[in-house]
Amino acid sequence: MISILLIINSTLFAQQKIIQLYPGTAPGSEGWTWSEGISEHNAANTPKVYNVVHPSLGVFLPDASIATGAAVIICPGGSFQTLSIENEGNEEARWLIAHGVAAFVLKYRVIHTLTDDPVKEVLVNRGSKDYQAEVAKVLPLAIADTRLAISYVREHAADYGLSASKIGIMGFSAGGTLAASSAYRYTPENKPDFVAAIYPFFPASLQSEIPADAPPMFIVAATDDDLGLAPQSVELYQKWTAANHVAELHMYTKGGHGFGMRKQNIPTDSWIERLGDWLGLEGFLTPGISKK
Repeated sequence: MISILLIINSTLFAQQKIIQLYPGTAPGSEGWTWSEGISEHNAANTPKVYNVVHPSLGVFLPDASIATGAAVIICPGGSFQTLSIENEGNEEARWLIAHGVAAFVLKYRVIHTLTDDPVKEVLVNRGSKDYQAEVAKVLPLAIADTRLAISYVREHAADYGLSASKIGIMGFSAGGTLAASSAYRYTPENKPDFVAAIYPFFPASLQSEIPADAPPMFIVAATDDDLGLAPQSVELYQKWTAANHVAELHMYTKGGHGFGMRKQNIPTDSWIERLGDWLGLEGFLTPGISKK
């Protein structure tokens, strides 16, 4: 009974600490005076963090006995205004650490929410010119947060028992924009060693020339994506493989948009297991073995 309780405890309360990415005010948001909040009851029926001013990483570490040395930075989605912190963040982190992979859940900067119902604001405003203008303003800041997160984890790899060459990133929807963007225009410090883009928003307008040493990419989406983003996943896969880079695409018939770890009793329920298979195939789950 004690051992069972310990396992449950380690699964439910796996986040060890929170790391502030910037020592002070994050560059570019010096005038932001609002406070971070969380919406527990909303139309999305999942906790949503909003009004992030101070970007941070929630740290989840696996038991040393099963640690692989790999790590994944997780970027929750939420239309650039909210962060689906559980369904597209903490739940995936708990799955990863149960399989020996460290996880760092990123709270990146998002559009300012004026009420205590960010999901309602997104549903009302998404698609408007004003909303798109706000996205255009915050996106470079969120990308900067993402790149800094990769640099931080790599710089502190030894502190967390990680391999500095097995630092990957995973993002969902808007977070998928950030994960996919990190595969372009990187430096040695902030280059991801692998990318998992889960139903990403990643139109051609956000892309540039694919680097010659681009990281391998794992892509997941559903054909019936509510936001019509499935073709963007297919195009990203096609471009990656045309450039002779490693890529794997899982395009499910059904699943909608934003399924994350939500159980729907359809094949999308096991997408993260396919990610685990792919990480193993690419050598990232072999303790002490580096891809480089």
